[in-house]
Amino acid sequence: MMTRTSMSKNLIAAAAALMLSACASLAPEHQRPAPALAEQWSAPAGSAQGVAASDLAWQSFYAGDARLQALIQLALDNNRDLRVALLNVEQARALAGVAEANRWPTVGAGVNASRQPDGKGGNQNSYQAGLQISAYELDLFGKVKSQSDAATARYLASAEGSRAAQISLIAGVASAHFALQADEELLALAAQTAKAREDSLRLTRLRFDAGASSSLELNSADSAAAAAQASLAQAKRQRELSENALVLLIAQPLPKDLPKAQSLALQRTLELPAGLPSEVLVKRPDVLQAEQLLIAANANIGAARAAFFPSISLTTSLGTASSELSQLFTNTVWSVAGQALMPIFDAGRNQANLQASKAAQGIAVAQYEKTVQTAFREVADALAGKATFSDQLQAQTAQARAEAERLKLVELRFANGASNSLELLDAQRASYAAQQAVLQVRLGQLQNHVQLYKALGGGLAKS
Repeated sequence: MMTRTSMSKNLIAAAAALMLSACASLAPEHQRPAPALAEQWSAPAGSAQGVAASDLAWQSFYAGDARLQALIQLALDNNRDLRVALLNVEQARALAGVAEANRWPTVGAGVNASRQPDGKGGNQNSYQAGLQISAYELDLFGKVKSQSDAATARYLASAEGSRAAQISLIAGVASAHFALQADEELLALAAQTAKAREDSLRLTRLRFDAGASSSLELNSADSAAAAAQASLAQAKRQRELSENALVLLIAQPLPKDLPKAQSLALQRTLELPAGLPSEVLVKRPDVLQAEQLLIAANANIGAARAAFFPSISLTTSLGTASSELSQLFTNTVWSVAGQALMPIFDAGRNQANLQASKAAQGIAVAQYEKTVQTAFREVADALAGKATFSDQLQAQTAQARAEAERLKLVELRFANGASNSLELLDAQRASYAAQQAVLQVRLGQLQNHVQLYKALGGGLAKS
């Protein structure tokens, strides 16, 4: 029987063998691709001062609208898409834990008792108890480590994906909220216009009956009143559709106790510094997610390369055995067994796996570059809108003011018999269209602010 000293030395040697997993990885070294991007934004980026969007809490960016803040919180609490994204993170984290656990031996404990004839007319008892490590693979070439690294990178990518989902959800709620408010104001404008057209039609019919108006004027007034009713019906439908879109995002009907909505004209958002493209884009969660997927693809190449080399598995046990239960823990037994497998012929399986891993890595590079380019365009588009919406709104407001003044003058002339109903209808149409345009431009400006905040990575930090 082996002495305790020699047994301890062998166990130490076995333990050292078990820890031979810190070998160099065969995975390619990760290098962040550098897509061809302009060094500056094409549109003016605004002030370079202020809090970056990625560091600005959504509560602060939308601080002027209590109703919107309440809606965003409801969406964060209830939205099903965001819930799925967060559960995907939990699943990826668990799978990464499984992959990491594969790098370490699994130790089991067991007790066994058996009885068999001893050939002399009696029975022989056998008792065993101990610890065992079964088929633990020594990671000499980094295959298991690469698999663990890939799983970890996929977990980190999933986490970035959930952050990107939160940013998109907040931007979606804000855009839907502003759209609903614009539809409310357009509906009110359509109702006001429809009433004015009905009043004009009634007056024109009275004039026609008195012989003071032609059938052309009467038909024109009738047509204008019908068109106003059609616009009113369309405005009602659009308002319902916008509310349905918002309800889907918050995953429940609009609560009755929400704060009062503000008109579009009173909405204000914070000024955001755009910064440099190279600084902004690497902070966006979708870009970070694409980079983590690229890291995972690199790790998969390392695992595929390691499959060409021998795999060594080790089984060891340490315990006691005795024919008497009372003496079970007085005798020590141990064993160590190893197995090495060298791939000789696999019909090209390993080579095909390596080629597939390299192709997947190329796909990940292309997807990363596309994600960066898409992010660059989103920021550039939002900056272009920021640079032009103010001028457009100013001009559109001036036109609406002028058309409203013209309508007042025509109404006065019409009341005094100096203008006919056709001039009045034309002024009414022009004023109505100009007011609609103002609301649409204001909505576009607000939604552009939302998109700029989102494109710059805003919507994560908590105040």
